Amino acid sequence: MRDTVAGASALGKAVRVLEHLAIAGPTNLSGLVEALGMPRATAHRLASALVSYGLLDRGGDGAYRLGARLVELGRLAAQRRPSLAGAATPALEKLRDTTGESVQLFVAEAGRRVCIVSLESPHSLRTIVAVGAALPMDKGSAGKVLQGDKKALAAGWAESVEEREVGVASVSAPVYLGTSVVAAVSVSGPVERTTRSPGKRYAKFVVEAAREVSAALSGAAGVAQGQ
Repeated sequence: MRDTVAGASALGKAVRVLEHLAIAGPTNLSGLVEALGMPRATAHRLASALVSYGLLDRGGDGAYRLGARLVELGRLAAQRRPSLAGAATPALEKLRDTTGESVQLFVAEAGRRVCIVSLESPHSLRTIVAVGAALPMDKGSAGKVLQGDKKALAAGWAESVEEREVGVASVSAPVYLGTSVVAAVSVSGPVERTTRSPGKRYAKFVVEAAREVSAALSGAAGVAQGQ
């Protein structure tokens, strides 16, 4: 058990190194130590191990950067993973048409929630979230879902009212692949239409859409594995 815990801890630290370099770019050992708050010996050991596996490169300037093997692993993962956006779009279109409000699909990325699908309401007064927009995790119903908020996951949905933007409310539900939450389906709109209790109006539709996306994603994953 002790070896398992130690291994998990080391893996978590290694992931932190990779995530930091993905955001900050090339960084020398002193920069890693300062940014991650690790002992110098620990940071050096982790970086050296990642270099040995091709997950990091170290240039002549001494700076560490993401390695070429990550590109290859990412390419292979993409080939074997169905398109989340493609699998979700039919259910999201149905959700937009049913509610008349704007609909989004968010995924967690580098500590933020990123919009990968955005369908706008037909109303002239509507919420607009651009595809690619990176929003904070600590504000909004989608953030609660993606962070695994116990209350939200137990209920199957979360709501927010004017948390990120004045006059806007939203309702979100989790998308699952197996037992893991991989995305959040959201409906958002002006409070004057959604009311200050948007869950009462939209939760059942958002939950249904999230279940449809989960089913489509699982089905697509099964097909991909059988190829």
